[in-house]
Amino acid sequence: MTSLGLDSYVVTDSFFGVPYIDEDEQRSEPVEHRYIHGGFEGTSTRFALCYPPAARWQGRLFQPLEGANAGHENVNTGPLGQVTGGLEMIFRMGGYAVESNMGHIGDVMDPKAGPDPTIYGYRAAAESARFAKFVAAQIYGAPTAYAYVYGGSGGARRSPLCLAYAPDVWDAALPYMGDAQDGDYGDLRLLRNGTPNFSSMFNVQRVLGDKIHDVIDAMWPGGSGDPFAGLNTHQREELANVYRIGYPRGDESFIAQPMGQMWLWSSMATRLQADYPEYWENFWTRPGHVGFDQPELVRDDLIELDTTVRRVLYAKDLLEDPTLQTAELGQVRALAALFAAMNNMWHIPMAVQLDEVPTGYILGAGVELTSGAAAGRKLYVLNGHRDVLLVDSDGEAANLRFTGVEPGDRIRVDNHAFLAYCYYYRHHLLPWEPEYDFLRVDGQPLYQQYELPEMSPFMGVKHTGRIEGKLLWVHHTHDSSLWPPQGLGFKANIEREYGVELARTKFRLRWTENAEHVPPNMAASVPGRANTTYLVDYQPIIEQSLADLIDWVENGVEPVDTEYDYRDGAIVLPATAKERRGIQPVVSVTANGGSRAEVAVGEAVTLSAHAETPPGAGTIIGLRWDFDGQGSFPRTEDLDGSQAEVTVTTTHAYDAPGTYFATALVESHRDGDVAATSRRIPNLASARIIVR
Repeated sequence: MTSLGLDSYVVTDSFFGVPYIDEDEQRSEPVEHRYIHGGFEGTSTRFALCYPPAARWQGRLFQPLEGANAGHENVNTGPLGQVTGGLEMIFRMGGYAVESNMGHIGDVMDPKAGPDPTIYGYRAAAESARFAKFVAAQIYGAPTAYAYVYGGSGGARRSPLCLAYAPDVWDAALPYMGDAQDGDYGDLRLLRNGTPNFSSMFNVQRVLGDKIHDVIDAMWPGGSGDPFAGLNTHQREELANVYRIGYPRGDESFIAQPMGQMWLWSSMATRLQADYPEYWENFWTRPGHVGFDQPELVRDDLIELDTTVRRVLYAKDLLEDPTLQTAELGQVRALAALFAAMNNMWHIPMAVQLDEVPTGYILGAGVELTSGAAAGRKLYVLNGHRDVLLVDSDGEAANLRFTGVEPGDRIRVDNHAFLAYCYYYRHHLLPWEPEYDFLRVDGQPLYQQYELPEMSPFMGVKHTGRIEGKLLWVHHTHDSSLWPPQGLGFKANIEREYGVELARTKFRLRWTENAEHVPPNMAASVPGRANTTYLVDYQPIIEQSLADLIDWVENGVEPVDTEYDYRDGAIVLPATAKERRGIQPVVSVTANGGSRAEVAVGEAVTLSAHAETPPGAGTIIGLRWDFDGQGSFPRTEDLDGSQAEVTVTTTHAYDAPGTYFATALVESHRDGDVAATSRRIPNLASARIIVR
């Protein structure tokens, strides 16, 4: 390996001390590369740099930013990094990889930086990238020609900040499924916003109870299309509100099984209550709030339980203990595995089993240790069933969870704060978002308003539309964590700064249909239907979009955006590929000519799939059928990759009564390569078959 000299490196940002390297080695997994790990003295900033062999490098830097609060520098090199391509994708695109912990270790602030959002929003990433370029010049003997920053979720919140506030480092950014609401621009104060939309979602899950499954059924293919049927007045109002605010239609199964949304509550609940106490008290004690005016709407869900710890549980316990392998604990196991892998927390007890079962609504409930070595630690329930609770929190509590807790320690479970949060959206209207106008009359809020809280400094500063480079924003139409309207904010920001015509030289917006916040295999499973029959893996779309971003920056080839309409809180895409544009194929499926067919056992049903690619997006290279909703896709159609539009018909008979969703999974490729192993752009559609 080339010997590295660091003495000549001078930091651009004086906050950071001199760089150091504590690991420098050749690695063969997951792909051959030189791995360099280090940080900057006097700070919590750490970085991991991965350089491919010289023959694979084409002069580019790629910097993936971690989601959520960040705090880790080895996500992209681990299993979770493979979800969005990992090192192999970066090397395939001619780049080396830079990853930073964004200036903090886990959820603990840098002692030197304190709550400075500029460090966590972009400055730690920028200095890490500058140093990576310095190292690359020694390894390859040439300067880095182009630099790209990208990321999903929390990484999508921060990547535009990197491009805007450190224009000397990056040429372009690709945020996907992020948020940059209109109004978040040009201000370095802390971001304010307590994500009130999630509170509406949680309230729908709570007040509907088992009726949420009727809503899911109504909105799936071949359903009635009326999600309000059978609901009482309060249930109808709350469901209507969540739609108005922007919850994606057709994705209601994720209301029944919240995942990352509950993490966000747990990461800010302690701070919201401590820094903004008025609302949490008034909800229960003052007129104008449900907790005081209509206690019957929350009374049956209240939990106030003082009990003891039976045992603490690690993710491995939840995955392997025979007594915990019940269907009811399925999502607890899935979330534990996800967060343990994402944050390298296999060695941290993330859950607890109690000596008593809480009665009431357990999601989001506060869990406080009241005796033992961990007394005073406050945690919140991510998910649970009966006496098993999976938790998270903020700061040091998030890093420790149940570390130091012993059987017999006293513990208090109380959900007053979370039940108040279920109506939080009414009392914390976002003034720049029209989705909340239904809660105003003549501009005046219907309900008493409270100060909008500042979000965690880990999320960075407010956005700006003032950028020097290019930005391609990718958002999903079925994202239950960052809802479709949240994909519109940056477009509004940049058009306000530059005007529509000039903005198009800097910005494009692309929509992905049928994609969630996580790939199908990481999402909560729904009864009777595999996730892969209604959700697509968006990684190929991210890779193709990165390739298009490169072409835009380096060759001046403008990327195609997606046509859409926005109404009643919903993103509506045109029905045909020609009208819709973008890069994703458009797919439709019928059963006996309609979205729903009713047949007898053994009676053949005729299934037809139509797929077409937008202009310039290549051709259809694959079409597979899944007939029973189990996700096995046993039938593959023979396609040669020459057609931009195909119609395929097949028949299938069912040997048992039931409800089935026949699904066609279609893939397209820019070059029509049927043997391609990457950038196979997916989409799908289903029809419902009722077998009597």
